[in-house]
Amino acid sequence: MDIFQKCADAAKYYAQVREAGIYPYYRAISSGQDPVVTHMGKELVMLGSNNYLGLTNNPEVKEAAAVALAMFGTGCAGSRLLNGTLDIHLELEQRLARFLGREDVLTFSTGFQVNLGVLSCLLQRSDVALADNLNHASLIDGCRLAFGKTHKYLHNNMEDLDKKLANVPANKGKLIVVDGVFSMEGDVAKLPEIVEIKKRHGARLMVDDAHGVGVFGEMGRGTPEHFGVEDEVDLIMGTFSKSLATVGGFIAGPADVIDFIRHQARAAIFSAAAPPPSVAAAMKALEIIENEPERRKNLWENARFMKREFQTLGFDTGESESPVIPLVVGEDADAFTMTRKLQDRGVFANPVISPAVPKGRAMMRTSYMATHTMEHLERALEAFAATGREMGIIS
Repeated sequence: MDIFQKCADAAKYYAQVREAGIYPYYRAISSGQDPVVTHMGKELVMLGSNNYLGLTNNPEVKEAAAVALAMFGTGCAGSRLLNGTLDIHLELEQRLARFLGREDVLTFSTGFQVNLGVLSCLLQRSDVALADNLNHASLIDGCRLAFGKTHKYLHNNMEDLDKKLANVPANKGKLIVVDGVFSMEGDVAKLPEIVEIKKRHGARLMVDDAHGVGVFGEMGRGTPEHFGVEDEVDLIMGTFSKSLATVGGFIAGPADVIDFIRHQARAAIFSAAAPPPSVAAAMKALEIIENEPERRKNLWENARFMKREFQTLGFDTGESESPVIPLVVGEDADAFTMTRKLQDRGVFANPVISPAVPKGRAMMRTSYMATHTMEHLERALEAFAATGREMGIIS
């Protein structure tokens, strides 16, 4: 059998979707990730971005990136382990550690690489990961790369987690791996209960807080701060591609654990270091998160308003507890069609289809920014209302 046959089969499906005019991916944007973006010369209200605090086009953030570009150039031309560590890498790590109240931090070139690197080096043959079955793909792949075993527990089902941990032999290392905020559904891990289970079984806990840092908690330190369990979360993972306005990621935790990862994580030691402009942009964004709490306030006001209005219209918003608000639409084709109809009405939103969600429960994933105005949100609601009624999703 030709190894490329699967590609030819998939190409037929993609061609059908494109021919129907509802292909929803790789839409080229010719403007910044602002509340309104430009696609094919048309302005669209952006409800598909993770730019939660509205910092990707912030003048201070861009200026910091420009200064670093002028000083250090476009890249580091090597891995952090060898020639790629700049003093600004170390400064960012120190500032992140101080912000999160952790002993040490290691940065990576992308958030995906954080989870690949951390999990594949920590989970050795005698270790077991307990992973929520709706964890992000990077957590799933990190566990797959590891020599240790992985047991999935039912989504946010604490009884199932407890039962599966109880069946792990006492001589095995145990790591609970969970998203703080689940990126498609917008619901939140039950961290207080997970902490109790962790302590009862002598496990460790790693929280992927990519969508939590900068958004949750009084100071923006994420879901562990939100729930008051920061001292019980052993490792916190975060990205720069959401609230921190650029690209990259980090792992924060005890100094000896971070130093082990620093020397053992293949995704770090065999990848080029994060480029200087990204490092400087993340550092400035962190400063803004610390000094401008009103951005979080605006973000949450926008998210709560939209969830309330969507529910009033009759949309199923699932179990969302965050600025990620899904709208369940039905079949995969319905999500594709709705994406195109919304775009025609001036809104950019993202479809989520199987296998990312169960068949028959395809959804539109919407997400919000601190910089959305009421005018933006009302325009979007009008488009969703008209499209939902036209498609029979709401009455």
